[in-house]
Amino acid sequence: MYDEAKKEAERQGISFAELVRRVLARTLRGGAVDKPWMRLAGVIEGGDLDASQTVDELAYDQERP
Repeated sequence: MYDEAKKEAERQGISFAELVRRVLARTLRGGAVDKPWMRLAGVIEGGDLDASQTVDELAYDQERP
């Protein structure tokens, strides 16, 4: 992993230390800067575990008028 990180730093034209700082900062912020909505992934807990099935039944299993 170290060698890969060094190569990535070189590819970006930055020092290894700067790469580590950026990755650490992004991690501590809770996700990728370019996808801030990803911080919300997995946040919702609890509720009906079969909710998707219930929605499918309500939306698709009804007879048409």
